[in-house]
Amino acid sequence: MLSMKPYISVLLSLALLLGICCPAPAQAESVKDSLNVGMISTKTTRLLPLLPEERDIISLYSLVYESLLVVGDNGLPEPYLAKDFKFTGGGNSIKIELRDNLVFSDGRRLTAYDVAASGNYILQRANNEENLDKGHYRLMAYNIKSFAATSETELVVTTARPYFMSLYSLIFPVLPQDRLDSENPPGSGPYVVDKFEPGSSMWLKVNEQWWKQKPQVKSIFVNFYQNSKKMVSDFEYGRLDTVITRSLAAAQYKSGVGVLSMPYRTNQLETLLINNNEYRLKDVEARKAIMKAIDVNLIMNRVFIGRVSRACTPFPSSSVLNADLDEYYQYNLEEARSLLASLGWEDTDEDGVLDKIDENGKLARFVLRLLVYEDPENDVRYETANRIRNMLEKLKISVRIELKDIAKVQEDLVSQSFDLALVAFQLDEAFDPGFLLISTNAKLGNYGRYKSSDMDILMSAYRTEYDLSEIAYTAQLIQQRFTEDMPFIPLFYRAGSILTRKVFTNVRDIRENEVFRGIESFVDIQ
Repeated sequence: MLSMKPYISVLLSLALLLGICCPAPAQAESVKDSLNVGMISTKTTRLLPLLPEERDIISLYSLVYESLLVVGDNGLPEPYLAKDFKFTGGGNSIKIELRDNLVFSDGRRLTAYDVAASGNYILQRANNEENLDKGHYRLMAYNIKSFAATSETELVVTTARPYFMSLYSLIFPVLPQDRLDSENPPGSGPYVVDKFEPGSSMWLKVNEQWWKQKPQVKSIFVNFYQNSKKMVSDFEYGRLDTVITRSLAAAQYKSGVGVLSMPYRTNQLETLLINNNEYRLKDVEARKAIMKAIDVNLIMNRVFIGRVSRACTPFPSSSVLNADLDEYYQYNLEEARSLLASLGWEDTDEDGVLDKIDENGKLARFVLRLLVYEDPENDVRYETANRIRNMLEKLKISVRIELKDIAKVQEDLVSQSFDLALVAFQLDEAFDPGFLLISTNAKLGNYGRYKSSDMDILMSAYRTEYDLSEIAYTAQLIQQRFTEDMPFIPLFYRAGSILTRKVFTNVRDIRENEVFRGIESFVDIQ
């Protein structure tokens, strides 16, 4: 195995310089002082920023409430409400100093006591076994033990272990300590919620107490919809300036005269899981052959209309921890055939399906079951299954697609009643692929029963590194081990769409949970 450590400093340096560039404005006009937005919301009846129920609502909360740290264009945590932060005690704690000019929208000063109360509220809910709903920020409990303010501007965060990814757990809404479970509490962000009608609308106005320069956009009116079809229709008829959607119907709109189509990236990883214990798939060469025979780029462009980003390993390509292994994952049908031939698979009876004598002396045919569940918004996952079936037929592998509801697929995954399965995972911003790779996580994500003592050791090391260069080095080794073992096939990360007639941001990297990122600092220079 080649040493990758000498290249880590170069990797990190490049990551600080490069970002994901937004498309050119394409003649859409610059926003003035207001924006009329369409968004899906079917569950939110109360404004409780520490207990959000929908992804898109979190994007609205991010305009009203702020966090200690934010994720920058390079994907790394940066100070925000925090003036400075650093690991102390060998990574067992994080010392944080707040800015001294922070205030809530009601005029009260934001202090370290408010931060500690907000963080401990999340932890208490996550750690309470009686709570069926442990909250959106429940994963904080895996990384953080407690928050303690030592003065109005200083606090100490005790970590569960030395771990760089603990910093991402510090991205949560900070509320006044006496309003933690109140509806529509004051925030410190650029906007305040002036009016809210569940399932209908929300009106955001500028926070006159904001500690930074007041936004140019003084008013954001949000219309809530039950489905994307009606919302996109209203956009077409000019009733909306902007729509936020994951529907692929919106992805068909291209940037053109008067309309800008911008993708925003999500943490939803689409995968093709592989049963590593299945006789036909237990050899790594067989799993690699399947990977080589699937033209992922064709699926990305034809099925998902480009609203995805390629994933070669579980690490997102946008992450500074991602290893550049794209060349290895290229479509190569001849190499796939050669790999299967090296295992003794051939079509001896010329019936169009590979076969060979198995370990019990019986004739085994290369026939696989592919599990897939319905997508509530699009049938793209089922269409992807059909594309994969057709591609594997070129290898003379017969695939039988089994379409089931998501609950039944979950049961089959846990009981390992599958050969292949198209499954999506919603990952956390604090990226940790251990639930997919560690041997003991068979019922938590490692459904293919992948077992590797080397990977287990690497993941253990990854989860105890708090130095960025060290965790980046370990991440490279994890991805190299993944490529050598091919436990499953990452396909791509899904993307959403922002359709707008008014340009409201210049940021390079738009992400789910903060799709309005940059609107607070946008300036019309025309």
